[in-house]
Amino acid sequence: MAKIKDIPKFDRPREKLEKYGSGKLSDAELLAILLRTGTKDLNVLKLAQKILQKFEKEKFINITIDELKTIHGLGPVKACEIIACFELGKRMLKGKKSSILLSPKDVWERMEDIRGSKKEHFVVLYLDSRNQEIQREVISVGTLNESLVHPREVFESAIKNNAASIILAHNHPSGDLEPSEADIEITKKLIHAGKILDIRIADHVIVSNSPGCFKSIIQNI
Repeated sequence: MAKIKDIPKFDRPREKLEKYGSGKLSDAELLAILLRTGTKDLNVLKLAQKILQKFEKEKFINITIDELKTIHGLGPVKACEIIACFELGKRMLKGKKSSILLSPKDVWERMEDIRGSKKEHFVVLYLDSRNQEIQREVISVGTLNESLVHPREVFESAIKNNAASIILAHNHPSGDLEPSEADIEITKKLIHAGKILDIRIADHVIVSNSPGCFKSIIQNI
């Protein structure tokens, strides 16, 4: 019998979510958490992959209970839980417009939750070709250095979400907007990595809690 315990603990969906956050999980891993258990022949992750392979991604969010029940191992209880989760998500997002980010001021407004933090937060905003936000991720918390902010961590979600460009942002708890040497070096390193991957670094903005207090690093290097 295939079981989730056969998967190394560090690679199990629930443990990965707790350690890295939901943004680091694949679609199959997120679905596996909803399913909780697999079948006699498939562990829960394999079952999730089987479900996603059967239905087109664009149509999956509007799938019906009857369609889900055609999958061996999915009874009415699990099917209802999946449908309920998708419906709740659709209701929460109904009427919500994606943020359009064009200037450092737009970024400053988007960083409301970290501007006043006593610790530095390094945030990446993933954008589509119209500069609309696809996803936002906190990559690190603490003083910026290359071990905390690595191109792999920054560009992983960019590739996964087909981002056309990304914006970097971090706060300075001191209120001083001057970029440190580490800020500049990290920016240059990520710009270089972005050119290789053909994903543009649109800006890197330092923010603080004072009204309109922000500074673009890219415009000053």
